Amino acid sequence: MTKAGIRKADKRKIRWKNELEGFLFVLPWIIGFFLFSLYPIFMSGYYSFTDFSAIKDPKWVGIDNYKDLFLDPLFYKSMINTLIYVAFSVVLCIFTALIIASMLNGKWRGRTIFRSIFFLPSVVPVVASTMIWVWVFDPLNGYLNKILGKFGVPTINWLGDPSWTMTSVIIITLWGMGSSMVIFLAAMQDVPTELYEAAGMDGAGSIAKFTNITLPGIAHVILYQIVLVMINGFQYFTQVYIIIRAQSGNISQGINGGPRDSLMMYPLYLFYNAFTGLKMGKAAAMSWILFLVVCIITFLITKISKKWVNKQ
Repeated sequence: MTKAGIRKADKRKIRWKNELEGFLFVLPWIIGFFLFSLYPIFMSGYYSFTDFSAIKDPKWVGIDNYKDLFLDPLFYKSMINTLIYVAFSVVLCIFTALIIASMLNGKWRGRTIFRSIFFLPSVVPVVASTMIWVWVFDPLNGYLNKILGKFGVPTINWLGDPSWTMTSVIIITLWGMGSSMVIFLAAMQDVPTELYEAAGMDGAGSIAKFTNITLPGIAHVILYQIVLVMINGFQYFTQVYIIIRAQSGNISQGINGGPRDSLMMYPLYLFYNAFTGLKMGKAAAMSWILFLVVCIITFLITKISKKWVNKQ
C-alpha cells in the first residue's frame, strides 16, 4: 500500500474512532430516551384503547375511551377552562414580559436590581409560591383585599367565587413571567444599536423604535415564547391542584374542580381519571387528545406567524 493509501486508512480509522467515542458519550441519553420517553409514549397510545388500571391487566376496548370522553361533560368543561386560561395567559404574559423587558433594557441606574426582582418569582418553588397566593387571595385576611378596600373596592372572594377564580390563576401566572422577560431582554440586547441610532437621527420616538426595530428584531424569539407559554398553559396543573386542596382542606377528597368546576383544568381532570378513578386507559386517551390539540395549535401559530417573523 502506498503512503497516501496508508494515510487515508489512518484518517478513516481516526474518524471512526472519534465517531465511536461520540456515540458512546451519547449512548446513556439514547438509552434513557428510548426507555423513559419513547417507550412510554407508544405504551400510552396502546393503553388509550384499553380498559386499564394499576390493579388489573389492560383489556382491549377499541375507541370506547374516546367515546366516553366525548360524552363526558367534565371533559368539555376542563377543555374550555384550559383554552380560556391559555388564551389569556399567553397574551398577557407575552405582552407584560415584552413591556418590562423593554423598560429594563435601557441604560439607567439600578436596572440590574429590578431585573433580579422581576426574575425572582420564576425561581420560587411552585408549591411555596402558590401557598403564598392562597394567603394573599384570602377574602378576610388577604393583603390584596385589604389594599383594594382602601380604595373602596368591596371584598372579593378570589378563590371561592367562580367568576373570579380564573382571574386569580392568571394573576399567579403573570407573577411568574420572569423567565420570558429575561429571554426577551437577552434578545433585545442582540438587536444592533446602530438601528436605534439611525432611527433617532430620523426623529423616531421610543414607541416607533419599539414597534419598527425591537419587535421585528426579536420576532423569532417572540414566536418561540408564544409556543412555549402555550404548551406550559396546556400543562397547568400544580397550582390549581394546590389551590383546590387548600380551599377544601381535605387532601383525600375525590374529584374536585373548585367552585362550580371553574378550576377544572384539563391536566387536573386527566390526573383525577388516572389516580382517583384508576381509569388509566381514559387518562391515556385524554393525553393523546391533548397532544393532538397542542400540535394543531402550534402548527397554526407557526403558519400564521411566518409572514411577520420572516419580515425581519
